[in-house]
Amino acid sequence: MKEQGGSHVRTTAAIIGAGGKMGARMTANVRNEADYEILCCEKSEEAAKRIGNEGLTVAPAAEAARRADIVVLAVPDRLIGTISRELVPFVKRGATVLLLDPAAACAGELELGEGINCVVAHPCHPPLFGEQTTDAARKDHFGGIAAWQDFVIALVKGDERAVEEAEKFLKTAWKPVRRAHRVTLEQMAILEPTMAEVVAASAAVLMKEALEEAVKAGVPRDAAESFMLGHAQIPLAIVFGAVSSPFSDAAKIAIAWGTERVIRPDWRRVFEPGNVRAAIKAMLHPEKPR
Repeated sequence: MKEQGGSHVRTTAAIIGAGGKMGARMTANVRNEADYEILCCEKSEEAAKRIGNEGLTVAPAAEAARRADIVVLAVPDRLIGTISRELVPFVKRGATVLLLDPAAACAGELELGEGINCVVAHPCHPPLFGEQTTDAARKDHFGGIAAWQDFVIALVKGDERAVEEAEKFLKTAWKPVRRAHRVTLEQMAILEPTMAEVVAASAAVLMKEALEEAVKAGVPRDAAESFMLGHAQIPLAIVFGAVSSPFSDAAKIAIAWGTERVIRPDWRRVFEPGNVRAAIKAMLHPEKPR
């Protein structure tokens, strides 16, 4: 609940999955902030013990949901449907359920009671060509420790004030934050999984597999790794405008030749709404036939 001492109001946030990677980072960033009371919830005995060793108390999830103004579901996407059905009956009216990925909400697997707000947000992570100011920030590829990042945020259900409250909380939980980008739920699903995972992460895996093929062909691994990681940076810098140099004429020919042989000509179909939904369904239910 929101507590008031003098003129200061504290917001209570329950982090479900506080022992996971994202939950732990959020907890670490918010635990000492005067504006928030944090309730840590964690089913894993090992993770709960680790939280206790850090001087925090693990609260029962139902009790935390009753007390919280913001209930953060920092849990795997495939569990959100089950967890929301278990916890939402305990969430008080006017509180906000905060998701950290759009998948479950897009798939209609999120249980939401009457009078409960729902907001979904996702970090953009530190940009590849962003100017981080310290060594620690430059080594923080994920974000939430030292490197600045942006995040996207959308209202799924409820009051617009829920977005404002969630955005304020996340600027602390994911700090340092440069900017919050307001999008719709459907637009967030285009960004992830489609753009960031279906396309960009697949391309990253392809690059690693290409490196392995070079090693199989006899190139020393350290030479292949040095060459790949250096040459990966140059085309990314060119196509995203981080440098003004264009591709050489020979490189343009190689790119066109490779595109015809490596990339499916109809790859843009993954952005069609039906395929966005299909990717989300496959992520949430990998055991079902595709």
